[in-house]
Amino acid sequence: MKINLLKITGLSAAIILLNGPAFSMNSELGGARGFMNTDMLSMPILKQGVITGTVIDDKGQPVPGVGVRNQTSGKTTVTDANGKFSIEASTGQVIRITYIGYDTQNITVGSATTVSVKLVPAADTLEDVTVVGIGYGTLPQKEVSSAITHITSEDFRQSGSRNALDLIQGKVAGLNITRTSGSNPNSGVSVQLRGVVSVTGSTSPLFVIDGIPGGNPDLLQQDDIESIDVLKDGSAAAIYGSTANAGVILITTKKGKSGAPQFNYNAYVRHEVYNPFLQFLTPAEYKARVASGEIKQQNFGSETNFVDELVNKNNVSNNHNFNMSGGTDKTSYRASFNYRELQGIAKQNSREEYTLRFNINQTGLNDKLRIQANLVTNFNKANTLGGGGWESEQTKNPTLSNFNPDGSYRFDLTSTNEYARLFQETSYRKQQTTSADVKVDLDIIEGLKASVFGSVQRDNGFDGGYRAKTSENSVENTDFPSGGYAGKSDFLNQNWAFEPTLTYNKVIASKHSINALLGYSYRYGMSENLSANNRGFINDLFHEDNLGQGAALGVGKAGMGSGKSDNTLIAFFGRLNYVFDGKYIVNATLRREGSSRFGDNNKWGNFPAVSGAWNVSQENFMKNVSWVNNVKLRVGYGETGNSGFSNNASRVTLGGGGRYLYPDGQYLETYGPNRNPNPNLKWETKIETNIGLDFSLLKNRLTGQLDFFKRKTKDLLDTYTSPQPPFVQSGIYTNVGTLSSKGVEIALSYAAVNKKDFNWNIDLTASHITNTLDAYSNDEYKILFKTFGGIGGAGALGDAIVTYEGGRVGEFWGKKFAGFTSDGKWLFYNRNGQAVPNAQINNSRDKNVTDLQMIGNAIPKYYASLANNFTYKQFDLRVFLRGKFDYDILNRNALSYANKTWSGNLLTSTFDKYSQINDTYMYSDYYLERGSYVKIDEVTLGYNFKFKTKLIRNMRIYATGQNLATITGYTGSDPDFINDTGLGPSVDNSGAYPSTRSFLFGLNVGF
Repeated sequence: MKINLLKITGLSAAIILLNGPAFSMNSELGGARGFMNTDMLSMPILKQGVITGTVIDDKGQPVPGVGVRNQTSGKTTVTDANGKFSIEASTGQVIRITYIGYDTQNITVGSATTVSVKLVPAADTLEDVTVVGIGYGTLPQKEVSSAITHITSEDFRQSGSRNALDLIQGKVAGLNITRTSGSNPNSGVSVQLRGVVSVTGSTSPLFVIDGIPGGNPDLLQQDDIESIDVLKDGSAAAIYGSTANAGVILITTKKGKSGAPQFNYNAYVRHEVYNPFLQFLTPAEYKARVASGEIKQQNFGSETNFVDELVNKNNVSNNHNFNMSGGTDKTSYRASFNYRELQGIAKQNSREEYTLRFNINQTGLNDKLRIQANLVTNFNKANTLGGGGWESEQTKNPTLSNFNPDGSYRFDLTSTNEYARLFQETSYRKQQTTSADVKVDLDIIEGLKASVFGSVQRDNGFDGGYRAKTSENSVENTDFPSGGYAGKSDFLNQNWAFEPTLTYNKVIASKHSINALLGYSYRYGMSENLSANNRGFINDLFHEDNLGQGAALGVGKAGMGSGKSDNTLIAFFGRLNYVFDGKYIVNATLRREGSSRFGDNNKWGNFPAVSGAWNVSQENFMKNVSWVNNVKLRVGYGETGNSGFSNNASRVTLGGGGRYLYPDGQYLETYGPNRNPNPNLKWETKIETNIGLDFSLLKNRLTGQLDFFKRKTKDLLDTYTSPQPPFVQSGIYTNVGTLSSKGVEIALSYAAVNKKDFNWNIDLTASHITNTLDAYSNDEYKILFKTFGGIGGAGALGDAIVTYEGGRVGEFWGKKFAGFTSDGKWLFYNRNGQAVPNAQINNSRDKNVTDLQMIGNAIPKYYASLANNFTYKQFDLRVFLRGKFDYDILNRNALSYANKTWSGNLLTSTFDKYSQINDTYMYSDYYLERGSYVKIDEVTLGYNFKFKTKLIRNMRIYATGQNLATITGYTGSDPDFINDTGLGPSVDNSGAYPSTRSFLFGLNVGF
């Protein structure tokens, strides 16, 4: 008999296909909607036997890993790779079928011995089934009352990440990720969440990887990450106390799942193309300008494109990840091996690494005990010799050569032959980073769970390098001319964490849901290092492996150093999450924390938080509003801290004072205090309020999140002038200032088209933020302003950015351009609006007398990203754009190299846009330009194969182009790679790693 059950009282249910007589089925709907029982057919009696079956999804495909449980006997199993299962059961016993995202089904056994179950997607919204990491636990998204963004692996970028955060760039409103070193394979990223939070303390969010606080993102490979949760506001981050001022990023890796063994292979190859933004004169153009007298420099006769000789045009990077997983309902595992070789656009600039990751999950004591263990280790070797010298090579006189007439390398005392360095020197790092963690969960009584978490991280590395006897560095050394140089160093960082917790979950009278947490945290970190170098090697045979042979050691001119420091942090914390009737949510958190970094009078601090939410759409008055699926209002308040400063900062430390001749005729080292003690030193405190709205409209086609926040960081840390006496040193590190910010963030997702063969989904994020330095002085210590943004380049022009007390962060202060004299000399406006020569400008930082003016702001007011995802049959296409708007960049390239005063190569704009200049280098708003841009950051086209064979579960090929085009009015370097985080951003740097376009081809296959 065949029975199709399509709807029960208007709600979707499963379709059950039976090969045999009657049975009964109960469909249970998840979430706050409750469940219902419907007896459908009567049951004949069946003796104890084995029930077999197959589970398919709503598209007719077999589903592995579906949970199957005999509710009466407690026996469990899962479906295999073909969706099949078998389980012992008797007549009248209930078999429960469960799978995330689908309705739970209860089947009461009758005389049928074989069943086929078709899963139907749960009638609940996505918010009902999405589980969000909140720190030391998870909550259903519908019960979250703080500003948290949850990103799954399906939403990650496809561009072949170098760092885990590359995967979510542009995906989280308020999260700003800048890769100031471009595509350098040995570089990281600059991360800032919701603006500036500190001046000298840590400004990077806390990373928590699989529960490990302060986890190392270098251990992560893109194919091993399951999801990333960003805790943006204070009420969410307060559970992590004094390490959470800049926010918290929770990263969860993929874990083993019960079911038949599965194997996956993911790979890509990538090629990068040099993407020049700065237009310098070609050698021929330079010669012509010299000949015409427009450039008063010497023509040395050669024609050399110095930058081109540094570029690795044949670069090919590749990544390979193989993973396998499987297991039973008692034991499951996942293991992965990742190999990648990254080649930069620069010669002698690469990284090769291997990563091994293993996860095992074990259940015991009648499913009351659960143990999860993770082990990961990464071996990498980085070639760090190349990747620099770009500014030097771009701005050299192009009529010079890298070679002498006899073919030897040409050296001079005014510049470095960067090309020769690549063949006469070595510089590398060999590193192993390992992390291990274990979590044990024990169900004590119903709803009460005890957990113990422990982890250890070890980061060990060796740096080495050698400069040959014939290298420029050795030839030009005055102490040991033409003697080789060798250096070697090592470092070790270790971190331990131990965190036991108690969790209580209880639903009372079907309307009161309680989730409570109590915990203790102990963290200990230690770092040590050793370095040595020597010079004057008479041959190049030993390189850096026999340091004692250098001549400098014998005369006391070799180098040696070592260091060690540690710190301890302990905390007690608790959290209570209460939900009434699925409508009203209250969350309260308190963490009390102590750190060895704090002063003796401030060892402990308290970090409270409270948040609440109202699920408006659950109210009766919303039942008939058909176009609203979900609306939730949130409000949160939280206090977090910043302990991201050096160990022993509150203590007296000793330093060497030099060697002196004592009366006994010996030279002895002297020691004395080199830091003032500060027993009152404590953490910076950020107080943050957040108001948010989560919504899902138009049958869940439009979903979004809107947040308004206001935050204030007080007790800012910095070094202030201290009186002598009573202090020994002239400076003291202490808490004084206050910094505030406010902003708005929005994230939208819209299913524009949802047809059988064609889908189009749009994702948009945008944010706006302002920062103010409210105060930086008190009655004892005074700093009226801070300067940032060193200009560098030609001329000693100081800092471009000045932040005054009460002023906005990132303000450019400088001269206001008033034009040129008839002979090309600078004119600037003074404070009275008069155009005067530079010699009459008052350059004081005192706002009461200075002629300097606020001429721009370096921090973007607006950030935005837009992703369009299309699917047509088996094709998929992703187009991702992002941009930053309404801010200024100091074009230091033009300031230095569009002025004929410069002795080397010049920008082509020297002879058109900047042709009037006949004067020295000068910083003013003449060189400020709008930095706004829109970038076509990623375009990915993929194809998903379908196979009739069961040996291959899935296969996808794809091609990706990254950084394909930048739409901007800025005329300097790629604005995307100019730092705009922190307090001194948006000063262009022609020495930065160059911008590149990437083309990537990839394969994903599962079997």
